[in-house]
Amino acid sequence: MPTFVRTEKCDGCKGQDKTACMYICPHDLMKLDKDGSETGHAMKAFNQEPEQCWECYSCVKICPQSAIEVRHYADIVPLGGSVQPLRGSDSIMWTIKFRNGNMKRFKFPIRTTSEGSIDCYGNKPMPKMAELTVDGVYTKAMMGGFRAGNPAELIRKK
Repeated sequence: MPTFVRTEKCDGCKGQDKTACMYICPHDLMKLDKDGSETGHAMKAFNQEPEQCWECYSCVKICPQSAIEVRHYADIVPLGGSVQPLRGSDSIMWTIKFRNGNMKRFKFPIRTTSEGSIDCYGNKPMPKMAELTVDGVYTKAMMGGFRAGNPAELIRKK
């Protein structure tokens, strides 16, 4: 289900050159309509090619105004279901409305950390190449152990 922007909610990230949704979209689909020629509303974001949307919903999660929603495909819209994300300060709540009128809500915490703040080695020093050749380490087979194409190392079935 691709995303679309509710222009009445979008503030263009307060007139910056690059909106949050433009920054985060991995497929570069989100654009800012500076003069209103695309959407009819100046300084509003829009999804320029919804059919190309990867459905990662990163734009939905990052939008500070909760202006980006999920649109159903044309074959699902007549069935009457809907999906509505709502971004809070610490979580995102998805409201799912089924065809029979039942509704379910799912709440997920936002676990975003600032760039460069993760300690990938857990306060331990970076491993040295010599440590990777120890028996039992997966990379031993790749670092001088077994070589593809060596007939003596091939398993032959008789």
